[in-house]
Amino acid sequence: MDHVSDAPVARTATEPRPVDLTRFAWLSIMAAIATITLKAAAWLMTGSVGLLSDAAESVVNLVAAVVALMALRVAAAPASERFPYGRTKAEYFSAAIEGLMILVAASVIIVTAVERFLNPRPLEQVGIGLAISIIASVINGVVAAVLIRAGTKHRSLALTADGRHLLTDVWTSVGVVVGVGLVWITQWDRLDAIVAFVVGINIVITGVRLLTASAAGLLDVTLPDEENRAIIEILDRRTDGQVAFHGLMTRVAGQHRFATVHVLVPCEWTVKRGHDYVDDLEAELTKAVPGLRVLSHLEPDADPRSYEDQPTGAIQFDAARTEAPEDD
Repeated sequence: MDHVSDAPVARTATEPRPVDLTRFAWLSIMAAIATITLKAAAWLMTGSVGLLSDAAESVVNLVAAVVALMALRVAAAPASERFPYGRTKAEYFSAAIEGLMILVAASVIIVTAVERFLNPRPLEQVGIGLAISIIASVINGVVAAVLIRAGTKHRSLALTADGRHLLTDVWTSVGVVVGVGLVWITQWDRLDAIVAFVVGINIVITGVRLLTASAAGLLDVTLPDEENRAIIEILDRRTDGQVAFHGLMTRVAGQHRFATVHVLVPCEWTVKRGHDYVDDLEAELTKAVPGLRVLSHLEPDADPRSYEDQPTGAIQFDAARTEAPEDD
């Protein structure tokens, strides 16, 4: 091949079309700008390091939403000769970058909290500041629900990560509001720093989870258990004494799902009969797991070589025929 083109290639009738999800990223960006403005105002009015930590996390939300927007634009690009499987894995880079930014923000929050614990300061205009922070939390909560729902529906790690980050931000804000309210009531100023420290630890946990999820996707993790079970149930049902299966392997790539399986059929079957069978099989698997791309390998069941090519890491299941027939 002299030249590999990056121009889009024609899709097959059953190949899933990448979904453009950038409108959800724009929603996240607008929400982040609004909450940064509100939380920064609450911090400036009160001087609370807890509210400062909450505002810092919203800055991370904004940067993460911009990164997610860029990743979703790349992921929505159609397949080409250079990228025959599409570019949906770009979402994993978005989640990884967001995870790293979360860890940086958490470090800043924790250091600030320790300094404020050692040098406590009284809070001012707490009531108004808390009211503003509550409004910002409501905005984040609504947007988080929209993003998580869209991410789950379209199997988008970038949207799911952004939504869960916003949801974490909501619970962070709840903790900060309660903590700052208790400082207002008890007049124990160091409690503000303790709340900020706890918020920082919670953000660290969120960042580690995002990094773990993105790494798993980049390393070709298998499909979720429920989707693997759906595939195995179909193969079990079709194992009938004539046809058997082995070498099942699955992986996730952003919005797309991939599966390969070896199909063992009687030697006397014609090529057409075998082709028709695997066509029906692939259609049934795709219907059970939307977005799945199936590659099946047809093999004669009486040939010992058909049992010697099972790839390392293949999923084993009860109805699979894994041993070659004995010689007469």
